[in-house]
Order: sequence, then C-alpha cells, then structure tokens
Amino acid sequence: MGELKSTKRRQGLRQVEVQRVAEESWTDEDFVATEEPLEIRLSHVGADKARTERSLAITMRTPGNDDELAAGFLLSEGIIKRRADLVSVTTVGPPAPSGLFNVVCATLADHVAVELERLERHFYTSSSCGVCGKASLAAVAVHSQYDVRATAFKIERGVLGALPTKLIAEQSVFERTGGLHASGLFDASGGVLAVREDVGRHNALDKLIGSRLLADGLPLAEFGILVSGRASFELMQKALIAGCPLVAAVGAPSSLAVDLAREFGMTLVGFLKRDRFNVYTRPDRISTGD
Repeated sequence: MGELKSTKRRQGLRQVEVQRVAEESWTDEDFVATEEPLEIRLSHVGADKARTERSLAITMRTPGNDDELAAGFLLSEGIIKRRADLVSVTTVGPPAPSGLFNVVCATLADHVAVELERLERHFYTSSSCGVCGKASLAAVAVHSQYDVRATAFKIERGVLGALPTKLIAEQSVFERTGGLHASGLFDASGGVLAVREDVGRHNALDKLIGSRLLADGLPLAEFGILVSGRASFELMQKALIAGCPLVAAVGAPSSLAVDLAREFGMTLVGFLKRDRFNVYTRPDRISTGD
C-alpha cells in the first residue's frame, strides 16, 4: 500500500486517502483527527520590572480552542491562579505550512510573579501523557487553592450512569474519526454544560478548565467532570486545581489517582456505564436511591 495522501484539511479533522483491505482491497477516503504542535509562549514582567516573552511549552494537540488550552495549562501548572492573572491569549503568526496557527502567547498581568525555575524546564508534553516530559514524579506537586472536602455537590446514581452516552453525543470530531479523548462538565441534574475534545486527554481537560477560567467560572464546586478514558493522577490533579469535587471516568483509575482523590476528599468514579460503575473514594456524593 502506498503512502497516505492528504486530500482535505479542516480544524480538528483531516481527510486522507486510505487503502481498505478486506476480502478485496479498494481505495477510499477516511477522516483522521488532526494532530499538530502548539507552542505556548509567555509574556510576563520579570524581577527587573521589564516585560519579557519566552517559550514555555510545546504540546501536541488537536487544533481548536487553543486559547482555552493555554489558559488551562497555565492554571494546572500553577503559573496563574485566577482569571485576573491572565490578560490575554493571542495567536502568533505566520501560519504553519498546514495553514494552521500553531503558536499562542499568553500575556500575564503585571502583578503575577513567575518562578523562573518553572519556566526553565522548557518541557515537551506529548499528546498521550502530560507528565512525561517532567523530570520526576517529585516535580508534580499539587498546589490547589480550593478545598473540595466540604463541597455539597451530590448526584443520583441513574443520572451519573446516563452521562457517557451524553458525552459521546457531544463529540463531533470523535464521531467522524473515533480517535479523540473528551472531557465534559456536568451539573447535579445531569446536564452537560461543555465538552472539549483533543488527541491528548490532558489537553481536552485543559481546554475544558480553561474555558471556565476565561469565563471567570472557577472554582467548579457545583460540577463534576467526566473523562472519556482512564483517570490518571494528572487528570485528578487538574480537576482538583479547578476546585472540582467529582471526577468520573469511562475507563480505569490509576493507583495514584485513587491516592490523590482520597487525600484531598474528591469523589472518583471509574468504569462508568449506564447500569454500573465503581466508586473508589467519597461515595457519599452519589445517591443510590436506596
């Protein structure tokens, strides 16, 4: 079979020529999820009171909602803590050969003090695992300004079980490609308020959290987060930093995800299906109807 040939590009989708093989083989067209690098630059005021701009990170992402991705990333990395810390996120040109703009610059408010050591890591974040580029697990510290232990959020078992179907219904790119992760924000009645998709599970969650940050909608004390894959330590950390008391995953949780949820009083649900699921921590937030 020859090299796949691109025939069409759209934000989030790319149409390619493919050779389908069954009992016979034939040339056809298919859609794949777009994956391109995004460089996040940071403009901030240094110790000398002069404003400087530098590269902060590169992540492989699905184009779209890049401002939200950058905002969520800055929050989860502890570089900003609130909406007032971020002046703007702007696209930086020229466009890449693909026609997409793959550089954004986040401008911080003058009052934000930036730890230079944090910037000097210049780590590369892969689309599959946001912590892969960090030197060690010891470098991944939880710095949440919100205490979710006493949050009053509660949801009924049947309402929670219906959420995966609702999430899939909102995944427009996944429907065409089958190749994207998603994170959804839901309320206690089961209403899905927002969904973000990306080739990287951590990017999808950063986009979701970033959308709330830019709307000055943090903390997420009255909401839960649903992720389409497994629940990792990093996803739990991001949810905690955003002040979210409940994370539900269609897949399995990791041991560190369970440990983090237990330590900080979060509810963690895994293997979520309509008629069954596992609750690993704080089951009191889920009403069983008994």
